[in-house]
Amino acid sequence: MARTTLVYLHGFNSSPDGAKSSIIAAAIGQLADPPRLWRPQLDHRPAKAVGDVGDWIARNARDIATLTLVGSSLGGFYAIGLAERFGARAVLINPAIHPERSLAAYAGLQVNPYTGETYELDEEHFGQLRALAVDRITRPDRYLLLQRSGDELLDWREAVEYCAGAWQHVIGGGDHGWEDFASEVPTLLEFCGVSTMR
Repeated sequence: MARTTLVYLHGFNSSPDGAKSSIIAAAIGQLADPPRLWRPQLDHRPAKAVGDVGDWIARNARDIATLTLVGSSLGGFYAIGLAERFGARAVLINPAIHPERSLAAYAGLQVNPYTGETYELDEEHFGQLRALAVDRITRPDRYLLLQRSGDELLDWREAVEYCAGAWQHVIGGGDHGWEDFASEVPTLLEFCGVSTMR
């Protein structure tokens, strides 16, 4: 039987060392039979970010039934496209549903605080985001939405509407960073088919 694989996709100007990613990794590290976890540093160019992850999945995920993409914010947007392409499951954490709109206010010079990388967020990025958009999810049962209604950066109602028919865990208040995210990890792992026995 193939080993369960989780692929964590971080958000805009974040990294695999971000808070939610680190919380998930720490929880997995405590399990008796931990799944494989891959946390790539995503390229700032959307097409390359998705292309790199897609290439990794094609080479390494022998059994798609054991693969779950876990995406936060912009990573949630990427996870949707990859889940649809490969027929995999996806967990979406405060996902960006229309990043070409939500990131428009940030156009211009960017500095990733984790990596120190600098680049221009420009029309090429927005064009790539538009090209990667998925009109609707085809198998809602393969998706779990983890959403805070207090998200100050993204309209939580867009995610709830877009993920109609999917498993949804929507909590009032909170924020985009989801400070108490550790309490949601057991739900996330259960959806991924991971035993939480220690």
